[in-house]
Amino acid sequence: MAIQHALSTVVFLTCVICYYNSCYCGFAFDDISAIKDNRDLRPHTPLKNLFLNDFWGTPMQKEQSHKSYRPLCVLTFRWNYYLHQLEPMGYHLVNMLLHGVVCLMYFRMCSMFLPEISSFIAAMLFAVHPIHTEAVTGVVGRAETLSSVFFLAALIFYTKAAKKRKETSWRYLAFSMISVATAMFCKEQGITITGVCVVYELFVAQKLRLGDIQHFIRSAIGGKVWAPSWWTPDVAKRLGVLGTTTLALLLLRVHIMGARLPVFTRFDNPASVAPSPTRQLTYSYLVGVNLWLLLFPCDLCCDWTMGTVPLVETFLDPRNLATIATALSLLVLCCVALCSGNRRQATVIVMSLAFMVLPFLPASNLFFPVGFVVAERVLYMPSMGWCMLVAYGWNLLAEKRFRKVAWLGISLLLIVHGSKTYLRNLDWESEYTIFMSGLKVNQRNAKLFNNVGHALEKEGRFPEALEYFQKAVRVQEDDIGAHINVGRTFNHLKLYKEAEEAYLKAKSLLPKVKPGESYQARIAPNHLHVFLNLANLIARNETRLEEADLLYRQAISMRADYTQAYINRGDILLKLNRTKEAQEVYERALFYDSNNPDIYYNLGVVFLEQGKASQALAYLDKALEFDPEHEQALFNSAILLQELGRVELRKVARERLLKLLQKDSQNERVHFNLGMLAMDDRDVEGAEHWFRRAVELKEDFRSALFNLALLLADDHRPLQAAPFLNTLVKFHPDHVKGLILLGEIYINNIKDLDAAESCYKRILQQDPHNVQGLHNLCVVYVERGNLQRAESCLQQAHRLAPSEDYVLRHLKIVQARIAKMKQPNHGDGTDDDLPPTHTFPEFQWGATRAGAKEQEEREEGAVDAASADHPSQTSAVSSQDSIDRPASS
Repeated sequence: MAIQHALSTVVFLTCVICYYNSCYCGFAFDDISAIKDNRDLRPHTPLKNLFLNDFWGTPMQKEQSHKSYRPLCVLTFRWNYYLHQLEPMGYHLVNMLLHGVVCLMYFRMCSMFLPEISSFIAAMLFAVHPIHTEAVTGVVGRAETLSSVFFLAALIFYTKAAKKRKETSWRYLAFSMISVATAMFCKEQGITITGVCVVYELFVAQKLRLGDIQHFIRSAIGGKVWAPSWWTPDVAKRLGVLGTTTLALLLLRVHIMGARLPVFTRFDNPASVAPSPTRQLTYSYLVGVNLWLLLFPCDLCCDWTMGTVPLVETFLDPRNLATIATALSLLVLCCVALCSGNRRQATVIVMSLAFMVLPFLPASNLFFPVGFVVAERVLYMPSMGWCMLVAYGWNLLAEKRFRKVAWLGISLLLIVHGSKTYLRNLDWESEYTIFMSGLKVNQRNAKLFNNVGHALEKEGRFPEALEYFQKAVRVQEDDIGAHINVGRTFNHLKLYKEAEEAYLKAKSLLPKVKPGESYQARIAPNHLHVFLNLANLIARNETRLEEADLLYRQAISMRADYTQAYINRGDILLKLNRTKEAQEVYERALFYDSNNPDIYYNLGVVFLEQGKASQALAYLDKALEFDPEHEQALFNSAILLQELGRVELRKVARERLLKLLQKDSQNERVHFNLGMLAMDDRDVEGAEHWFRRAVELKEDFRSALFNLALLLADDHRPLQAAPFLNTLVKFHPDHVKGLILLGEIYINNIKDLDAAESCYKRILQQDPHNVQGLHNLCVVYVERGNLQRAESCLQQAHRLAPSEDYVLRHLKIVQARIAKMKQPNHGDGTDDDLPPTHTFPEFQWGATRAGAKEQEEREEGAVDAASADHPSQTSAVSSQDSIDRPASS
């Protein structure tokens, strides 16, 4: 027992040594869709959604769903997110530990069929095999490792249940069936363990051999009933439980899928749409390709779709020899297992074949097409059989006087495999590195070029990205997604004519509508993004908004449930001031996707446009109900709450703004609006802090500069306000309120009448009828003692605004002073008799104030379907062509 514990420790530490560097990798490839973009991981999402949606967060009943139902695996992702949000290390650490647990359980399982040292060799091979890097280092590979834990548990429990031929341990059998169900809800392949249990029952527990099978066949042909000696009621019951459990789980799975298979395109799996016999020959050849990857895992690739493996189109293709060799190898192993007189040999080979073949069947394309050609991750379970077979071969070699050679060979293999695994982990460091590593071994897959381009695009390296997208077009000229990516990159480079040409080329490659045939079944939903991208590009020109609207309507006519088109069309209708139609379009989108926060947000925008603040706030709050992190909804709802003017609502508004600040501490608009809330609460110190921070982040922030200056002026600190006002009018020379407030400070505090006069004349240059600016210019003349000019100025102001009492009052004061000065004891009555600094107490503080604080406008525009965190429309990115997701296997 101590030796077994020591060996187990070595196995686990080997896992850690090989995979510890994976903890420093980021999210790559499918991790983006399954982790970063999956709302089901967020704490605010109802837990029940995990059991209604697929692995990627798409409702199972939707056609876009890949039908990969793995709620228990998603639940572990949710736990990761709860602990450390989107920090990749935690996710990778769990994967590494799960792989270690699987290796320990595999060691335990192998010990039932192999000597302890051979089991140790098998476990070590399994721990270091490079084919596992996609399943362990890729975060989404947790579906394989987690399912394998319960996969092995189901077999171990079953062996305990069937330990006695004429007696069944129903407790262990129940544990086994629970493990089967759990394995299936982690990954679809998990259900195949029932087949492995059947093989164990018949060929290991009951020692069924070739002679028994021949006898059964002869009896069946002769119409006789054959009842072997080992067939007992308990055996029948155990097999019955296995069959019933399998059937029940399969029926449940079909019900969850809605009795519909996922829709894949020829780009995902070219053989699936190929005619006979090409389809059958290619699928058969792929079995050999997978076996070769287990034997020689040198050229590993994260994506084997599209043209990676050319179709086997004729019987004369030399690759058919590999298919024949694979079939013969499996057949020979079956014959040896059934005919061998060596019971251990027969048991090991039978169980190895069961582990190799049965878990692979769902991904083999033999029963239904899957969304990939080859996927290294699905070999995680089949490799258990392979490693057991290799370990048994090593055991035979070691027993036949080749012990040193056997140890030398297996040591070398473990070192080579371990080193390959360690280095392969580095390829998964980022999206760019994993896709570039794929291109090193695979130049026939356009999707790899697309994904390298997309990784460069996210880094803002658009010219380099364009090169890879154009290479993708050259590799696969009919790849719609590649043309979309070319167009999008041209758009980023502001080459709009070239972008439109690329989009039109992609549009021309879409399948043509055929009478009586469903269009949805013939096109990848993401390929319809060409309409969104082309319409977004066209909509840059306001004269082509109707043309853009036509494109959205065309996309909707092709797929009635295409919610992205509804969302973007609503934005176009808002720009066309057709708010009622926009409202109807968004409400229609809600019919197809009632959990989409962007749609609720956009409806809020519609009601804002209609001036219905309470309805707008209700929809913004609804958006936050589905996505509490929705930045635009947080921002605009906070402004609406502030505008309502109630103290308790201002508290909610502040909480929402502070939440945004935690997400982006450099957002000057959030700081500004926190300052506005502080002003409403008469918190001068707090308001000053937030406004100063906003100005630090954006030195030309118009509203923040003015409100900060106004705050300081009202707090009797006009000299501190002046520099901010000068900055304001420097960047915004048309800011009338700023010029008025600056002029007032020049008159009353700095005593620079020339500067004040300059401010007011700048106002009148922009707006000759600005009464406040004209009146304050009159005050400057009064301060200079130029009463005649002041009178003329005030008369002009009175003509412009005869209803303004302060203008008329000041005019009368000036006229009274002039009349008084014309009296004999007041000199000759000229203006020069007054000193330059003479002021009138009746004027109080002189120039009129600039007015109330300035409220910044809320964010305008509806959320675009492609980018929920920008107020204006941007091109949609096709996940089909950028971050591809695997099919349900």
